[in-house]
Amino acid sequence: MDPWLIWLIVAAVLSVAEILTLTAALGMLGVAALVTSGTAALGLPTPLQFLVFAAVATVTLLFVRPVAMRHLRRPQVARFGVDALVGQAAYVVAEVSAVDGRVRIGGEEWTARAYDETLVIPRGKTVDVMEISGTTAFVYPRD
Repeated sequence: MDPWLIWLIVAAVLSVAEILTLTAALGMLGVAALVTSGTAALGLPTPLQFLVFAAVATVTLLFVRPVAMRHLRRPQVARFGVDALVGQAAYVVAEVSAVDGRVRIGGEEWTARAYDETLVIPRGKTVDVMEISGTTAFVYPRD
């Protein structure tokens, strides 16, 4: 079997392993094996192929992987759906207690319950949405 084909198979195996683990390290090694496959196809001797693999792997692991990991671990900037409602202000439409109630959040009416079960929040108060569970908003008074 030709050396370039072996390096290509190694690159494919490392890429599949990266997809399954999401470590970014195996992907960088896969890139190094792919580059080495190209140099092997050009006829570079085997010891130099290993040198190319080691050099490319070192460069990608030291310089590219940290940048990739920073982008993967970056916190989500925008919240969507009901997650975006948590932390917003709401207006109490019907008295809110531990059992029932209604609030208006951004023009929509939601069923509501008091976040603190001992509280009863009267109609007309402004509250903060602490949590959304299903179609129920758990709220706490702003005072």
